[in-house]
Amino acid sequence: MNKFNCELLHGKQHLHFVGIGGSGMFPLVQLLHEAGFHITGSDAGTGDIINRERAMGLSVFSTHCADHVQGADLVVYSAAIAPENPELQQARTLGIPCVERSVLLGAVAGAYPHAVCIAGTHGKTTTTAMTTQIMLAHKPNTAAVIGGKLPLIDAYGRFGTGSEVIVEACEYHNTFLELTPYASILLNVDADHLEFFKTMDNLKAAFRAFALRAQHCIIANWDDANTREVVAEIDKPVITFGIENTADIQALCVQEHRPSLFCFDLYHNGAFATHVQLSVPGRHQIYNALAAYAAASLFQCPARVYAQALNSFRGAGRRFEFLGTRNGVTIADDYAHHPAELKTTLESALKMDYRAVWAVFQPFTYSRTQLLLDDFAQVLRMADHTVLTDIMGSRERAEDYTVTTAQLAEKIPGSVWFHTFEEVCAHVIQHAQPGDLVITLGCGDIYKAAAMMLAMP
Repeated sequence: MNKFNCELLHGKQHLHFVGIGGSGMFPLVQLLHEAGFHITGSDAGTGDIINRERAMGLSVFSTHCADHVQGADLVVYSAAIAPENPELQQARTLGIPCVERSVLLGAVAGAYPHAVCIAGTHGKTTTTAMTTQIMLAHKPNTAAVIGGKLPLIDAYGRFGTGSEVIVEACEYHNTFLELTPYASILLNVDADHLEFFKTMDNLKAAFRAFALRAQHCIIANWDDANTREVVAEIDKPVITFGIENTADIQALCVQEHRPSLFCFDLYHNGAFATHVQLSVPGRHQIYNALAAYAAASLFQCPARVYAQALNSFRGAGRRFEFLGTRNGVTIADDYAHHPAELKTTLESALKMDYRAVWAVFQPFTYSRTQLLLDDFAQVLRMADHTVLTDIMGSRERAEDYTVTTAQLAEKIPGSVWFHTFEEVCAHVIQHAQPGDLVITLGCGDIYKAAAMMLAMP
């Protein structure tokens, strides 16, 4: 019998996930599996997550078939699943309740009195993982729902028996409005998902609605102009963090202790709290670290515990993750899929001691690629070598758009593009030299190309 006190799941034991291989589904699957639920699922795709789920002993079907929902008490589906999916249709015919993933996430997070929900266009996964690692050092029974793997626990999600849960909160399709946070964290607000929000004003309004759902406080990046605008005149306590602007929690004396690795003195309400030395690359990680401190301080985490846990944090899966070397070439992988994220990742890579940096980029969704084509081209020119793949459409159809990878490649001098990962890998392995860094970039399945390159003879 499961031990999880959640109204949506009351009286339910068998949960079936349609689209179980997604990074948004997996942390919930892991948490609920640990809580004692019987879980099955289906996904037409392949990849590391599905392999991990099967290794957990879960029945994961590789096709969508009406028979798969037989015996389920609740069917959970991801936003990418079409209404005509045969499993959803069968579940409704049989009277089995069906909920979208974000609804289940809201219910699960709501089962914990202290849900710290971390939102922002960039940095959500890293900050959620970072905060989780810190909280586990302070409160070992903390639960977590992360959009990537935290190496410390070798998992995306974690069931906890305490009162705290750390949750990655995604703005896509307003899914974060299903959450009722104890604390709402706003890392930044940037132009993304405009195929849904249409305008920046609509996007800001969504983040404001998320902030307003906080029961205890809002934690906001005071160096981000859009975030300041979002929380302006909100009648709730706001804890601010920043580097450049005076804030409640501030990084001062910022220095690089190694190329692209930063250290700083952390001040809280004007008083020195601790010295912090980061082990993850990029100046942007300071903001993530400040947000994590703000969250942990809500639960009286000692500054010493925070600093030690943060120093041992080596990143989340697919966030500038070093995978290995092949013939002197270092292979890494990063989830960056927005121009601002690509810029941050490539800036960090170029400051490291590599002979040359290869950006192997898989554009994700036609709408984002079309809308931000010039921005993508500008940042990808930063790399010494740029290799592109076909656009991964995900939920979008190619025939509804005019944009192509060839159009992006034309705007990047010296770049090349290929239809298949096999062609991409062959080109990179043939031309990369010892001392080079090859980093695969994108939120689709480009990580498979990184694995292929490492496995090549």
